[in-house]
Amino acid sequence: MASFYKLLKQTTKFTNPLEIPVEFVEKNVKLRGKLHHITEKGLEVEHIPISIPFISAIQRKWQPEGLLLIRLAGVELAAGGTAWLQRELLPKQPLWFQLLGRDSSALECLVLVHKGRFSSTCLNEELLSQGLARAARIEGLPHHSRLYWKLHKRLLQAELNAVNKNKGIWKEQTYSERVKERINSNKFLQRLKQFSQYLFKVKCFTDFLSFFLCDCFPVKHWGEECGTKKP
Repeated sequence: MASFYKLLKQTTKFTNPLEIPVEFVEKNVKLRGKLHHITEKGLEVEHIPISIPFISAIQRKWQPEGLLLIRLAGVELAAGGTAWLQRELLPKQPLWFQLLGRDSSALECLVLVHKGRFSSTCLNEELLSQGLARAARIEGLPHHSRLYWKLHKRLLQAELNAVNKNKGIWKEQTYSERVKERINSNKFLQRLKQFSQYLFKVKCFTDFLSFFLCDCFPVKHWGEECGTKKP
């Protein structure tokens, strides 16, 4: 009976993080899935359970439809990170996600994508090595656990590779870029810039008004002001 219950859990399609058995999360089980959407919140993935003839056919009749929201554990996406994922991942991309933690709305996972028949890429590490993310705390794993520090070390090493190669957010700025960034972040200089733009607009308006009046009303006093005197 116990073995049948275990088999039933392995063939069940999960559509909500809280449906996943606690032991799956505690043992950091890898599950198979299919990508549907990439959003700012994470990856929306359809869980693909183990398929067993007869049992899977019966389960499909009553299993609900739905997607799991997966967050890339230990990664804080920078600007351009989401766009990179959208470029690199195919529609309906098959993938594996290793459970590290969860809450009521999402799963914290390492996400693996196969590249060819014999190799796979960890998206968490790849984003860091491209300079498109920063290493962060791995939510869901106990911080004193051996697995936490093993994974955190891998993520930090990937981030360090991007730093050493000046990739992505770690790209070294030129002198002019640094000056421009400081100007943009200085409130006083911003207000001074706005004031100078205002003065420029006022000057353009007064010049136009003067030209318009001289052209439309060529009377004596206007001519004198415009520097045009009768011979």
